[in-house]
Amino acid sequence: MIKILLLSDTHNFLDEKIFKYAESCDQIWHAGDIGTVAICNQLRRHKPIVAVYGNIDGQDIRKDYPSRHRFKCEGVDVLMTHIGGSPGRYNPEIRNSFLVKPPKLFICGHSHICKVMFDKKYNMLYMNPGAAGNYGSHKVKTLLRFSISGNDIKDLEVIEIGKL
Repeated sequence: MIKILLLSDTHNFLDEKIFKYAESCDQIWHAGDIGTVAICNQLRRHKPIVAVYGNIDGQDIRKDYPSRHRFKCEGVDVLMTHIGGSPGRYNPEIRNSFLVKPPKLFICGHSHICKVMFDKKYNMLYMNPGAAGNYGSHKVKTLLRFSISGNDIKDLEVIEIGKL
């Protein structure tokens, strides 16, 4: 079993509360708009990270992280990108990849809206952790924490770490 802390849209601000929630996790996943390599280094000092770059991320981030990352975690096929849209309104490029082979778990950021739902059309779980930084339209900073055990995604928690 792997326990994951999922965040997005830190925009070069890392709330210290994140580390309290990361303590019980095995990995930190970041769905883009990280800010700087310094943020990645801070996260990496606590746990291994899996990340994608977002639209505000510069070349320093882009050389280390892809725009789209498809990987296996335990028995779960995961696809993570920054600008992915949401169920019924996916980014067309992403939607086309679902037609070939949808993942079991699709993760994106960008909207600053925390949302988790099962997409029946593609038979996959959609996750957007909202935004963990101090910049953007969100009112509350949010994270997601969950476990993957074999083929199961479970123990999902929505965590609010403070208001803007």
